[in-house]
Amino acid sequence: MFQLDGLLNQIEELRLSTLEVQQNKSYTDPEVVAACHELHAALDRYEGIMMRIEDEVKKTRLLKQPCDVE
Repeated sequence: MFQLDGLLNQIEELRLSTLEVQQNKSYTDPEVVAACHELHAALDRYEGIMMRIEDEVKKTRLLKQPCDVE
């Protein structure tokens, strides 16, 4: 989970940085677009990790279910 904790910290830093960059600039400003893109990429990585964790939990649950063999 260390990877996830580090990524969550990075997302929070990027979020704050994006808000700071957006002040007094339009949403189409290249600096704003770049900051948003970087935040979006980090959020995509987070979603990918969470999906893998969810898949592993589902597999584990399936393996632990008793077999209904008659």
